[in-house]
Amino acid sequence: MKKNLGDSIPRIIISGGGTGGHIFPAISIANAIRKRYPQAEILFVGAEGRMEMQRVPEAGYKIVGLPVAGFDRAHWWKNLAVLVKLARSQWKAWGIIRSFKPHAAVGVGGYASGPTLKMAGLMGIPTLIQEQNSYAGVTNRLLAGKAKKICVAYEGMERFFPAEKIVMTGNPVRQSLTEHGVTREEGTKALGLNPEKKTLMVVGGSLGARTLNHTLTDDLDMIAGRKDVQLIWQTGKGYIDEVRAALASRSGEPVRTPHPAGWENLYVTDFIGNMQLAYAAADLVVSRAGAGSIAELCLLGKPAVLVPSPNVAEDHQTKNAMALVKKGAAVCVKDADASQELVSTALGLLDDKEKLENLSRNIARLAVRDSADKIAEEVMKMIGKI
Repeated sequence: MKKNLGDSIPRIIISGGGTGGHIFPAISIANAIRKRYPQAEILFVGAEGRMEMQRVPEAGYKIVGLPVAGFDRAHWWKNLAVLVKLARSQWKAWGIIRSFKPHAAVGVGGYASGPTLKMAGLMGIPTLIQEQNSYAGVTNRLLAGKAKKICVAYEGMERFFPAEKIVMTGNPVRQSLTEHGVTREEGTKALGLNPEKKTLMVVGGSLGARTLNHTLTDDLDMIAGRKDVQLIWQTGKGYIDEVRAALASRSGEPVRTPHPAGWENLYVTDFIGNMQLAYAAADLVVSRAGAGSIAELCLLGKPAVLVPSPNVAEDHQTKNAMALVKKGAAVCVKDADASQELVSTALGLLDDKEKLENLSRNIARLAVRDSADKIAEEVMKMIGKI
């Protein structure tokens, strides 16, 4: 492959997904590449049946799926089928790369990035890895040997990757979150909430979080008893029916809208389409500790209670959360303790204005801006366009 592409149109593969935490940054990188080169050809490679197969086309990009799945760490005997799918995915990725002839491949994490980036590296295509977390995953560590660049969001990543390949870029967030300023009053009113009340937002990621949903369901009476507090609750698609049933059983009214009858201080939905409004309205955010969520919280300076998921590789969400806690930039509640501590901790913080201000100030200091543009620049350097 030529070092400099001259006037040719860049062709880039972006691979990964599985959750919004991988998909939205990937789309942001694609948008940043298109901003530099409007005619750039960008092909996404995702995992069949995962949410990227819907979200990426909605963003205006083409995507193809691989029959790949994650390893089952609890039931090792089930992984024979996973290995077969991995082999099929590598073969399909080879065909995709051979047909599309990319100048570079970018991996953002998720099931599909492994076979795609591996085959791209073996075929001599320059590859770039985006490692979101403070503790690098096994797949990215394996891919690092062939990678030309490794974009990271935390200091000290030399313990996982060759120092000469590392570029500090931060984690990209959805451009829509920062493009147009929205005031707190505008956000609350747009969601049909009261600007005079303290607003707690609970999000368990795009897929939802069992612990967060069950904890809130169990403590609904505690929340309802606070007339000065209102709740924005993103349940995730897999939990919305369960949550609606719990609300209906207490109020005696069916739940058909985000504003359930009998719950004047509640906005509940499976997915928040306009997160900019929700973030603007929120005085405090309860969230899992995925790298994408943390990047958004830092960029927006939002006080947060982080509840790391225990169901992730290398317990990387706890490491992400503690990196903030050590700098006074967030509060952490363990998943195992959430049922007893989460709601009371969140309500207590809403009553402590000084603590909220300190958390907001400290988390904002950790923000890395223009991350997608920085990664796009590294891609262009890699293929000789800069």
